Amino acid sequence: MANVLTPVAIWIGGLSWVPRFLKQITAMDKLLARITRGRWTFVRIAGLTSLMLTVVGRKSGVARSTPVLCVPYQGGHLIAGSNFGGPKEPVWVLNVRAAQTVEVGIDGATHTAVPRELAGAERDAAWTAMLRTWPNYAKYAERVDRTIPVFLLEPR
Repeated sequence: MANVLTPVAIWIGGLSWVPRFLKQITAMDKLLARITRGRWTFVRIAGLTSLMLTVVGRKSGVARSTPVLCVPYQGGHLIAGSNFGGPKEPVWVLNVRAAQTVEVGIDGATHTAVPRELAGAERDAAWTAMLRTWPNYAKYAERVDRTIPVFLLEPR
């Protein structure tokens, strides 16, 4: 689904100062998704695939949603807790690790998925697939002193 804006999005996403504006970017993306009933996000406009991840907080019990770049993979979707190369994992990572299921909104439709954190050779293969879609993941990995978690969201 790549388009003329994809290289621009990749360039912008790779800038080292972008993580400072993650809250604003996420808020604008959520607003666009809400207005278009989940059919459009800034990531989708740029020719990339994204989903709205809804997960119940492990402490609060409150379901929260956040837009996440994703990569279709083996009948499900890969997501990475990259936080644009920020020093900390996104809060949703801890909640996904604790969840039995999550809700995935993609292209205006919602379904339940089972999240599975990948490790070892399976993670390496998934990471390679993710880099083909979003090469900035390599930049993000260089910026942090942590392994960026990768999850496969498999439809239930």
